[in-house]
Amino acid sequence: MRIVIALGGNALLKRGEPMTAEVQRRNIRTAAESIAPVTAEHQVVISHGNGPQVGLLALQGAAYKAEEAYPLDVLGAETEGMIGYMIEQELGNLLPFEVPFATLLTMVEVDGNDPGFKNPTKFVGPVYDEAAANKIKAEKGWVFKQDGPSWRRVVPSPIPKRIFEIRPIKWLLEQSTVVICAGGGGIPTMYDPTAKRKLVGVEAVVDKDLCSELLARELEADLFVMATDAAAVFTGWGTPEAKAIHKASPKLLSQYQFPAGSMGPKVDAACRFALTTGHAAAIGALEDIPAIVRGEKGTIVSDEFQEITWHA
Repeated sequence: MRIVIALGGNALLKRGEPMTAEVQRRNIRTAAESIAPVTAEHQVVISHGNGPQVGLLALQGAAYKAEEAYPLDVLGAETEGMIGYMIEQELGNLLPFEVPFATLLTMVEVDGNDPGFKNPTKFVGPVYDEAAANKIKAEKGWVFKQDGPSWRRVVPSPIPKRIFEIRPIKWLLEQSTVVICAGGGGIPTMYDPTAKRKLVGVEAVVDKDLCSELLARELEADLFVMATDAAAVFTGWGTPEAKAIHKASPKLLSQYQFPAGSMGPKVDAACRFALTTGHAAAIGALEDIPAIVRGEKGTIVSDEFQEITWHA
């Protein structure tokens, strides 16, 4: 099978962990240990989140004057290279030497009129208590929203329209390459409406799951897996009535609501992929990737399922 595996930013850097290179490498090593067995049997494309990482770079950039700070599209490109390098290295330490890898910086086109620019929802950076969030908001003008018991910065997250590097990605796959691409939802770009065919960067972060779903569709993937820090999609999350969904169709999932800043985009992406391709999508824990591919763990979304089944 051809499988697109999207690694969540919070799976690579868990909540509450210090944002150090050592911690990130340790989590990427865990991801590599889960992905390596899958690459032995299937063709694998890896994408990843970058919310914590791009937020950290933005914080570092706050030391510059406002006109000197790097914009979010450039910070996104930096994280693509950094995380891709670590994934390549850790997977390469586990797989045979002759297996080729390639990390591809990936530009994604968005619409300048996307409503996402008026309602920022994408979480980036570390968590804060309410007092610290209000202080930073007053100093920098950043927008914050509640993320569970904590507060995090949010930025615009427009819908991805096109992946520019899809042709070289396909070529690399034809050469049996493990490809790491569309990191952090890709580098957000748009055509300047005042100039002919002039591509410019955009101050936003494209949702990694929606971009990965577009990637999976354009690559005609047989399975689309979103690995996160949750074992499955839960109803009643955070309550005593919480239940983990094992298998469901997009129609059955539509009766539930999921948080817009976290699980919601994953469920939307899984449903879109299942409906448009007829293939299955899955959501589950990073360490469970081999079992998710086998259909044993995580939440499997397919239009073929007639009823919801639950994990014990």
